[in-house]
Amino acid sequence: MVKLKDQNINQDALSKAAYSLFDFTKKEKSFLLVVCILVSIAGIITPYTYAAMWFGFALAAYSAIANDSIQTIGTFIASNQRQKWYYLWLFMGLIFVGTVTFSWFYYSGDVSYQRLRVEGLDRAPESFVFLQLAAPIVLLVMTRLRMPVSTTFLLLNVFTYKAGTILGVMQKSFIGYFVAFFAAIAVWFLLERFVKNYLKGKASPYWYIFQWITSGLLWAVWIMQDAANIAVFLPRELNVWEFSAYTGFVFIGLGFLFYFKGDKIQGIVNEKTQVTDVRAATIVDLVYAAILFYFKGYSDMPMSTTWVFIGLLGGRELAIALAKSRKLKKRKARLVRAYRLAKNDIVKAGIGLIISLILALIINDGVRKEIFDLVLGIF
Repeated sequence: MVKLKDQNINQDALSKAAYSLFDFTKKEKSFLLVVCILVSIAGIITPYTYAAMWFGFALAAYSAIANDSIQTIGTFIASNQRQKWYYLWLFMGLIFVGTVTFSWFYYSGDVSYQRLRVEGLDRAPESFVFLQLAAPIVLLVMTRLRMPVSTTFLLLNVFTYKAGTILGVMQKSFIGYFVAFFAAIAVWFLLERFVKNYLKGKASPYWYIFQWITSGLLWAVWIMQDAANIAVFLPRELNVWEFSAYTGFVFIGLGFLFYFKGDKIQGIVNEKTQVTDVRAATIVDLVYAAILFYFKGYSDMPMSTTWVFIGLLGGRELAIALAKSRKLKKRKARLVRAYRLAKNDIVKAGIGLIISLILALIINDGVRKEIFDLVLGIF
């Protein structure tokens, strides 16, 4: 009887998964056609190194910023729905130009704030394989599915020739998750009484000014961390023409992102508690910027800002659930909701990590050899 019930549950789960897949393919015909075209172009263009470099960069630039937009400009978009999209675009776009221009000048052509000068990522690609160009296409699909995937793992791992660098990125990212999680619990638990009393009624105009400042600061710090994910396809030192192409393409891509109001993945931000309120969004951005700034100075090793972000939102939801609900039933319901939101984000980000590790093993001989030697040493 138990086996029969288990079989029925499994069949129901498979039926739901099949229906979801069918529904997605039906609704996203145009998008899937674009994906097929991009995959075909990637297959054709792979042997031509220079063309493949810029094609991969273009895909990485749009897919990385589209996926990671929920971290930095997601709350900014959510709380400024009434503003003209091109005001938001120009503000964030010019900050991007200024931030990468400083790195380009100060670090002699490097736009990654030395994130691509760590051992394992310091060599610019001299040739490409198909899967390296396919990685940003996979990221596009996962973004369309509203999955907060780590672009650092998915894009950098396929170019890393040392397993130790991959482990270093993972270690720093997971530490960042727990730091953000517990920092969010502490901040929002302490501020909940203040927030509960103060976030009533219409926000003062001064809050919008403060939010624009904190959002711009967060965006600049994020670029210092994650510009490497886009520039990994390019030479480690860009000349003036390469730098102009890099900056101009990302600037225009940001325009499309703001025009579509963050696109599908923006729903991950909108579903969180009170995040569309400009005052709550400001606090999220300020805490997140402080954490990223700390890790920027911690080391030059790249890290996944996605894992920091989902840790921040997960801790915030838990703190709100604990502080808001005095009645046991309500508190339990809020805790269950907070747990589900955090679990869903971790599972989705974890899928991206697993995919990136599989791609890294397939593509990089050095990584395979290191892991094989490590396994032999253990056994």
